[in-house]
Amino acid sequence: MSGGLDAPLCTLAFCWRIERRDGVTIGLTSHDRHLEIEGLAYRAAPGMTPAAVRGGIGLEGEDSDVAGALSSEAISEADLMAGRWDGAALELRLTQWEEPGDLWLLLARGEIGAVSRKGAGFTAELIGAAAVLGAPVAPSTSPDCRARLGDGACRVDLSGRRRIVTVAAVEEADVTVSGLAAGAYAFGTLRWLTGPNAGLVQAVADNGAEGLSLVDPPAFAVATGTLALLTEGCDRQIATCAGRFGNAVNFQGEPYLPGMDLLTRYPGA
Repeated sequence: MSGGLDAPLCTLAFCWRIERRDGVTIGLTSHDRHLEIEGLAYRAAPGMTPAAVRGGIGLEGEDSDVAGALSSEAISEADLMAGRWDGAALELRLTQWEEPGDLWLLLARGEIGAVSRKGAGFTAELIGAAAVLGAPVAPSTSPDCRARLGDGACRVDLSGRRRIVTVAAVEEADVTVSGLAAGAYAFGTLRWLTGPNAGLVQAVADNGAEGLSLVDPPAFAVATGTLALLTEGCDRQIATCAGRFGNAVNFQGEPYLPGMDLLTRYPGA
């Protein structure tokens, strides 16, 4: 490193490396020209600023905010509001723009959390690794299953419970798809494979033989013939787990544990 923070003149620039959950990775820098570091081009985005970065010893973790201007070439308003950047991995580093990468100081690392928009700008919360310290040590008891269908705790094989479908029409949150088993995809997911929504995953509320209802309308318009991947869902009840999936041995809940309402019952009721 030819110069550090103790040099008489520091030519410093912030660099953000943002990797979305679908693998798309971009680099942004506060410098007024593009920088290339470790094979990634960091595009000039002078409107990007770290609003507050704090670090210390304790259980609070690191709190930070990243603010910036919406750009159609980097982070568009449509993609931001559609949730494409939710949960994206973000690194904030400091470098010297005269010798990019020579100084490569990590300031913050985490995932993008809550995003708020105001006018032509946005502010994103950066959730640090220490946030896991705030998670419960032991799960709370529940009559419903705490596992997600097909995960490591559930262990149901989803290989035969997914299918690619062709969308005939979309009206608000109702999607017309033929040849479905009624109720099979309720509480499941729909992942768009083609079109402007490609890569986005939406929750399915219910389905019939000729269509399904999403929890929310698609973020972008859907054309006839768009392909989507449907994955079956589960209502997390013991009867469904045992009867439909034959998986009661892996049920992650306490369906027969008396609830708090037991204390309010009258004797002999």
